[in-house]
This record gives sequence, C-alpha cells and structure tokens, in this order.
Amino acid sequence: MVMIDNSKQHTPQMKISVKFFASLREQTGVSDRIISCDEPQTALQIWQQASNQPTMPENILCAINMEYVAPSCLVNDGDEVAFFPPVTGG
Repeated sequence: MVMIDNSKQHTPQMKISVKFFASLREQTGVSDRIISCDEPQTALQIWQQASNQPTMPENILCAINMEYVAPSCLVNDGDEVAFFPPVTGG
C-alpha cells in the first residue's frame, strides 16, 4: 500500500526581484519588490503583478539582469526585472 501525503501546502518556487525607476517609481508607489510565482512568467506578467496595472504602456523599457529585453521574454527564478520610463535626451 502506497500512502501519499497531501498535507504539505504548495508554496511558490520562484522569487523575482522587481525594480521601478524614475517616474515609474512614483506612479507605482514602490521602488522595488519581490514577486513569488510557481510557474514561468514573462516580463509583461511580472509588470502586471508588481504594478497592479493590467497593461504595460508601449514605451516602457524592460530589463532582465541588466539587459534590455522584450516584454514577452521569460523570467527565471532569482532574476532581477527592471522597468524604465522612455529615455529622452537632447
């Protein structure tokens, strides 16, 4: 007879560090936070969770571990995801 222990609670396995810069920090009200998830997420999905906004403006820049990426890029456990407002200069 095989017994299966179902009493263990499932806890998220992945921890993602999220940072907001410049005006995004002011808009979201936070400069950084940790997101926990139990399945792979894209940078866009991390934005939605961390910012509590259903959509990400088109002009927002995303970086994973200090490299710019598309919002559709997958995030791995332990990654740092950063969001930046558009950069302008003169």
